[in-house]
Amino acid sequence: MDSGRKTPDHRVKARERLPRHERRGEARLPAVLATLTAILLYLALPEQLLFVPRFILPALEVLLLIPLIAVNPRRMTRQNRFSRLVSLILVALIGISNLVSLGLLVHALVSDKAQEGGPLLIAALQVWATGIIVFGLAFWELDRGGPVVRTQAERSELPLADFRFSQDENDDAVEEVADGASRSSDWVPTLMDYLYVSVTNSTAFSPTDTMPLSTRAKALMAVESIAALITSLLVIAHAVGVLDK
Repeated sequence: MDSGRKTPDHRVKARERLPRHERRGEARLPAVLATLTAILLYLALPEQLLFVPRFILPALEVLLLIPLIAVNPRRMTRQNRFSRLVSLILVALIGISNLVSLGLLVHALVSDKAQEGGPLLIAALQVWATGIIVFGLAFWELDRGGPVVRTQAERSELPLADFRFSQDENDDAVEEVADGASRSSDWVPTLMDYLYVSVTNSTAFSPTDTMPLSTRAKALMAVESIAALITSLLVIAHAVGVLDK
């Protein structure tokens, strides 16, 4: 092996651990788009899956989203107690309303009221997709203090992790893998990483490459898995029933 070979610049930069307060905050736009998508999916639900007038919850959720954008319009670098509380309430509101809609969907599919299966099957897909988004947002908001703390606080000051990503344990792997690990490159997860966790948990009904560590993370993943399983079983059972007719 040639010990005198020069290390590529991108490898050198990956190994340079920058102070966490000098990091640019995570972009605001992906979270806004994810939230608006969940709101639009709710607006498109059939009337029988709504427990309040159609525009009440979406209007409230948009009102909660506005101050969050005002605090961090482009990148999330600032946070106070109010903005933190509002962001958690927003995610909780979307999540609870989606679980209630799931309950109404279950009632509709198992009762004699479900005369037309097509719209309800589409609604089941909407509820499932909203679940992926809202649980991804919940994981993103809770893990290691949330998106602002993850990028602005020094790693030694971060709260205990709710999830263990593969990057958190890759520092002793081969060079091209280890250079992107948390310890060597100061990597932190972004919204896309948490949405991926949510997708795999909703499809495999269990964690895959990312492990839950805290009780609250395990509880959230359990609720998401059960909700996704119920939705899948109901859709399959209803589809089989339609085919048998």
